[in-house]
Amino acid sequence: MNILFFLKPKNDVAFIYDDYSVRQALETMEYHRYSSIPIISRAGGYVGSITEGDLLWGIKNRRNLNLKESEDIPVLTFSRKADYKPVRADADMEDLIVRAMEQNFVPVIDDRGNFIGIITRRDIISYCYEKAKGCFAECGKE
Repeated sequence: MNILFFLKPKNDVAFIYDDYSVRQALETMEYHRYSSIPIISRAGGYVGSITEGDLLWGIKNRRNLNLKESEDIPVLTFSRKADYKPVRADADMEDLIVRAMEQNFVPVIDDRGNFIGIITRRDIISYCYEKAKGCFAECGKE
């Protein structure tokens, strides 16, 4: 199955640029109510992802950081526990499921490494559920 069927395209996804400040990242995540958000370069390449926890620990470690000061701190200066690993647009469903077991969303990149969108864990689970329902119906166990 073509995984692009599940793709939420880049223009429908909130993301931050790698040159954003901590404050810009926090405000973007707050506005969209995301706990994790993709980071891309201005050229469109996928850089990684950052979570609320990454920001929280970074703020804690900077002691007495206030919102005004966070405007001058690049978001990439905060360490990230684990970046969400992307899949290529030509990946198969198995690769997608493996990534979704560890991540809330799976970033999708093209063959040049450019970010083209995400596939959410919810969409993957819905697909698997519908497939499983079909199998149960065939077996008469629904």
